[in-house]
Amino acid sequence: MADDGRAKRLKCDVAEVAELRGRVSELESEIAKLRQENRQQAGGIAALESENEQLRRRGQGEGNHEVLPVVVAATVDLSRVDTSIVSHVTSFLASSRELLNLALTCKSFGLRRPMSSLNWSLAEEVARQAVSSRITDAEMSSFPRYVSGATTWLSILHRHEHLLEFDVLLGDYIEHRNGDKTAVCATGDVKISTAVLSSYAMSSGAHYAEFLITGWPYIGIVRPMPGLDAGANHEGEFSFIGDDFSGLYPDFLAQRTDDWGDSDAHACEFSCCDGERGWTDWDYDQIDDEWEGMESCRSGDIVGMLLDLEQGTLTVYRNNRRLGVLKDGLSGPYCWYVSLVKTRAVTGAVSIKRGTLPDSDKATRT
Repeated sequence: MADDGRAKRLKCDVAEVAELRGRVSELESEIAKLRQENRQQAGGIAALESENEQLRRRGQGEGNHEVLPVVVAATVDLSRVDTSIVSHVTSFLASSRELLNLALTCKSFGLRRPMSSLNWSLAEEVARQAVSSRITDAEMSSFPRYVSGATTWLSILHRHEHLLEFDVLLGDYIEHRNGDKTAVCATGDVKISTAVLSSYAMSSGAHYAEFLITGWPYIGIVRPMPGLDAGANHEGEFSFIGDDFSGLYPDFLAQRTDDWGDSDAHACEFSCCDGERGWTDWDYDQIDDEWEGMESCRSGDIVGMLLDLEQGTLTVYRNNRRLGVLKDGLSGPYCWYVSLVKTRAVTGAVSIKRGTLPDSDKATRT
């Protein structure tokens, strides 16, 4: 029995020794790995110390005793930048020109994205979103359609930012006020001249504009006539309505296009002096001094004009109060215009801006 016990203990001792030897072997292998890692780390530390010493010497040579930082170059994959991020960035920009500068800064913003189904760049897409959020369907109809390589969303956005400007001055007695194209003033005593928003042709939908007046201007709509610009040398006085200007009517009618439609009201205006309304087919003028909305205005008033080409009407407002329908039966495109006169008492002036339809009329249009 004793011998059997000793034999068992011997077997156990042999097994334990084998296990311990295996464990020792594992520890030695782990120690070897740790030593290798230490050597690698030591080499890395030595390399960094060497680079730091070189930078220190360079700094000392240049009179700067501070250790210069190690600059690591990084490459950013801008293909992962989507329009939501660019839209947020551009919300801090002031104009389409700054958005254009962003497109020119980096081709990832300015060039068409190869992985996108769109035919335009990130900057173009942001411009399209801006146009869609700011412009009504009626205003969009006054713009050229997007055409790749010809018309860009950036150009459409730029044009929207300058929608209501008197871009054409006709006659010698009118000028922009302090260089501001949204405002004009008369310059000649008892001489009439005219300013037109020729680049903003309204051909469909509803358009509402507000005119802040000084004196007694005439405010109305006229057919778009690209041939009648400042370079046409219309000297002296100028107006679209009146016997004194009937000699110009053939020039006006020569601008006619099929887009004018069936309406023969080619110019229509409201007189802020006495509230009269007038319109013409450039063959015969008609003045009405007994219409429903006849009411004079005074300096400081805001005259509102609603051109509704779905209804074919032009409605006048004074300080957000509806005066009446100035003219009906309208069709085809029109532009806003004003005619000004300077008198001894006051110098005629007008500024224009996009307006919001008065609440009293919003209910009737919805």
